[in-house]
Amino acid sequence: MVDTATATDSTHASGHDTEHVDCIISGGGPAGIVAGLLLARGGVKVVVLEKHEDFFRDFRGDTIHPSTLRLLDELGLYHRFARITHRRVEGVTLTGRGGEDIMLADFTRLDLPHPFMTIAPQWDFLNLLAEAGEDEPNFDLRMGLEATSLIWDNDRVVGLRARNSSGTEAAPPTVDADAPATTTAPAAVEFRAPLVIAADGRWSKARAEAGLPIRELTSTIDVWWFRIDTAAVLPDSVAPRGGDGKLFVAIPRDGHVQIARLIPKGADERLRAEGIEALRDAVAETYPQLAADVGQIEFDDVKLLDVRRNEARRWFADGLLCIGDSVHAMSPLGGVGVNLAVQDGIAVARTLAEPLRSGSVRTAELRRLQLRRLPTTRAVELLQSGIHRMVEPAVHGHRPIRPPAPVEWLLTTFPALTRIPARILGVGITAEHAPDFARREEPTVERTR
Repeated sequence: MVDTATATDSTHASGHDTEHVDCIISGGGPAGIVAGLLLARGGVKVVVLEKHEDFFRDFRGDTIHPSTLRLLDELGLYHRFARITHRRVEGVTLTGRGGEDIMLADFTRLDLPHPFMTIAPQWDFLNLLAEAGEDEPNFDLRMGLEATSLIWDNDRVVGLRARNSSGTEAAPPTVDADAPATTTAPAAVEFRAPLVIAADGRWSKARAEAGLPIRELTSTIDVWWFRIDTAAVLPDSVAPRGGDGKLFVAIPRDGHVQIARLIPKGADERLRAEGIEALRDAVAETYPQLAADVGQIEFDDVKLLDVRRNEARRWFADGLLCIGDSVHAMSPLGGVGVNLAVQDGIAVARTLAEPLRSGSVRTAELRRLQLRRLPTTRAVELLQSGIHRMVEPAVHGHRPIRPPAPVEWLLTTFPALTRIPARILGVGITAEHAPDFARREEPTVERTR
């Protein structure tokens, strides 16, 4: 689909309002918000579109890795993050052949300011970044506005179209709460920019419209997500628990626990047919602390995540860059998706802030960003493939989770080796630091806490 018209006035020939910015980002997840905040601190006028009215979704990735915690330090935001209710996890474990925990990745061995990862609600993390963006005059986050299509000028992307996600006109916030809203935001709007960044997730509309090819990776599992309100205390761990084809990962939160059940791909209908009591019994067997609370589980509240692992062969077209899940969707195992998305956002600011300020981004610069991010992406994919090979047979009921005997021997005999997977999961191959223009000092009083 090609649109060769060029907008020069505030209203486009189509009747839509048209805005001109330095960069437009579709998607307000970790990749989009981080890229937008850092670019704004670098003097780039950026608009971030998020189709939902808020960030509150139960089934988002909650793991914040050591390199992301370091980024919060560099941005002067760690003191704010520390106020968020979170749990600290110092390593990733698997069950050994004797039933004991085997440390796969030991974050405490990393020479980092925060050698651990945390489990914190992603909506709190995103709200923190969005609030920081409010302090930046170049950062404009539009909630409830969904990108619908790209705008083309011959073979170059020059912008995108968006609409109010409710499909109706919405009143913008007013300064005076007592004054009636007298103006409305249009239901449809067009944005023009030298670069469109698609951070719109694994089902990216922009990537599909641009025809960027995807390489599918193997996954034979899906995930059920549900929550249980409980006062029970569970260990802070991201390790799968259970056996006999009934594997779970529990994420403790204040007042409730978020639970993932790993199921064979395509088994959703068959397992639901077994009845809700089968699921309740499996949860109680795996987590005895929750036995008194499992009666509240109902299938209406059990959501299916279609696990996809893939990578785009090319992340860009002329005027368009895709980042995060839109070009490298990961499974939930290891909780690696958020970290990779954040690092992509940092790399965008480091690589593209200067050309965006000048108003021109070449495809060579987009290619350079992809090449910068590929080593870490491929390393994480390789490590996650190894985790899948250990976990998937247990999901299908073939045998318990266990690492290959040589791997288990190496990790238990030479514990220092656990630093290698910790580095890949927690930092990556190419460390991404906030550029100097995006850094801020934390309040002195907060640093002493």
